[in-house]
Amino acid sequence: MIPRYTRPEMAQIWEADNKFRIMLEVETLAAESMEQIGMIPEGVSKALRERGDFNAERIDAIERDVKHDVIAFLTNVAEYVGEEARFMHQGMTSSDVLDTTFAVQMKQAADILLGDLDKVLAALKKRILEHKDTICIGRSHGIHAEPTTFGVKLAGHYAAFARAKKRLEAAQQEISVCAISGAVGTFATVPPEVEAYVAEKLGLKPETVSTQVIPRDRHAMFFAVMGVIASSIENLAVEIRHLQRTEVREAEEFFSEKQKGSSAMPHKRNPILTENLTGQARVIRAAVIPAMENVALWHERDISHSAVERFIAPDTTVALDFSLNRLANVVENLLVYPERMMSNMERMGGLVFSQRTLLALTQNGISREDAYRIVQRNAMEVWKSDGKITLREMLEKDADVTAKLDKAALDKIFDYAVYTKHAEEIISRALNS
Repeated sequence: MIPRYTRPEMAQIWEADNKFRIMLEVETLAAESMEQIGMIPEGVSKALRERGDFNAERIDAIERDVKHDVIAFLTNVAEYVGEEARFMHQGMTSSDVLDTTFAVQMKQAADILLGDLDKVLAALKKRILEHKDTICIGRSHGIHAEPTTFGVKLAGHYAAFARAKKRLEAAQQEISVCAISGAVGTFATVPPEVEAYVAEKLGLKPETVSTQVIPRDRHAMFFAVMGVIASSIENLAVEIRHLQRTEVREAEEFFSEKQKGSSAMPHKRNPILTENLTGQARVIRAAVIPAMENVALWHERDISHSAVERFIAPDTTVALDFSLNRLANVVENLLVYPERMMSNMERMGGLVFSQRTLLALTQNGISREDAYRIVQRNAMEVWKSDGKITLREMLEKDADVTAKLDKAALDKIFDYAVYTKHAEEIISRALNS
């Protein structure tokens, strides 16, 4: 985790103290259940509650000798608890504690990420409603296509993040499972009642078949969802970066009074925040393949997944948390220039109305092939002039066109309102998705 891109709340989830605190809670809850069914004497869970503690540095020191993280943890806790500690971890295996703890951490991380998505959605909704009628050019292949509105443009991104939230909620449910089933998952030394008890207390579900570990297809899905969310972040970030280009300048990141854009060129206002988001997305997606490769473990368990998860779980959740918060801030403070949007759209001399002209000619008796040829030959002259002449001027001089379309018909064709009349309906679909 790099401090520059780390928010404290998410970082805390992956700190050693939080991990060991959850592990101690798993052991204590297991002891409570074991007492209830007569597996261990009464008073063990009380001792764990009252005296159970740990020291992360001490655990590290023990692990250097024993070369086993869970044994080091149990040894250190026993130093605080005393005699009753001999009944701790009864019939359990390391994965019972580690995988259940990891599930709690991932669930905690998902809670934060879901809150982050709500911030992005709120920021987008505000700007969508603000610009639902702000007309701008839509582009395909980077080339002017037909008009849309900036609100509709943002609505597509809102819908993507609404889908992202649903996927993350499902992924959180998928990962929120508990496994306390003993060696190779047979419950031979710890009965299913213990697993069910611990799961309920931690807000988890018992794993269906845990072998000796929670199956990693669950984790793979969680990381895949984070990868898709990162791609949606990048999608919006790239859109903003394109709109901020000097030749376009339809929108740009907020630039504060004391901000500097370049060490060499004082005039620069660079899209550094959205460029950073593009880079962060690459890092987040890089975790998806390792998470999928973790699914294939040997027989009932191995630990080839362990080192991978120690990297990708904190790094990916921290990066996504940072990215979602940065994106919400970018959207909330985005500078939007409606006049520039209109100016850019009109600099191509009305070429955006080519399809409406094509359709009008077909509706007035000309074949589609001939209508396309007529409109295109006029449009190409406008294209070559770089907007110095307009499509309407060309059409008004074309006998094939004027034979079918009078001034009133052309007035109807060259009307921006047709492109915005369904904007409210489209936006409503997105906001209610």
